[in-house]
Amino acid sequence: MRASENRAPSTSGAQTAEHVGRREAKEQRRAALLTAAAARFAERGFNGVSMEDLGSAVGMSGPAVYRHFDGKHAVLAALLVDVSQNLLDGGAAEVERAPDDELAIRSLVEFHVAFALGNRDVIRVQDRDLDCLTGEDRRTVRALQRQYVELWVDVLAALFPSTPAPELRIRAHATFGLINSTPHSAALGAVREGEKAPETDTVREILERMALAALTAESR
Repeated sequence: MRASENRAPSTSGAQTAEHVGRREAKEQRRAALLTAAAARFAERGFNGVSMEDLGSAVGMSGPAVYRHFDGKHAVLAALLVDVSQNLLDGGAAEVERAPDDELAIRSLVEFHVAFALGNRDVIRVQDRDLDCLTGEDRRTVRALQRQYVELWVDVLAALFPSTPAPELRIRAHATFGLINSTPHSAALGAVREGEKAPETDTVREILERMALAALTAESR
């Protein structure tokens, strides 16, 4: 019998699969914690939530949360830095795919509206608790946000080459304010008792139409 036939079956494949499984499970728990943190911080504010609260929300003990984050400030940093990076990366991808500048600005609007409607808790946390970040994390978030703004400004500059960049930047910021105000509207716009809230698709269409109008309004 050849020597190779006497060898024990290799366990490297099983070990690799186990390692990948553990990593994926850890990533899923981390994502669940961030989702829970967004909801709890949005509801109670950063200072009103403990690590034990976050753990309890995902069926985990408070001390177990420290396996994923060094502390509550690290949770907030991960939440806001991650979303800022995702916005920048996603926006850049939309511009890259667009065949021209007009479609690029439409794609950016649709992308940001979808983000706002799908991440209402995160937007509320950003608005209220950004200053709770450490100085370094806050600078990181601000730097990513500035890059995201300039992504819009670059597209607008191509569409309106005679408009000064500061005005285009104002347009971009005003558009973010318009779109990001959605999370603060009770029941997506139902303002009177007995009224039916508009469907999400209706809200999306309204926001996209208004945002494009604001961005592309003629300068005086």
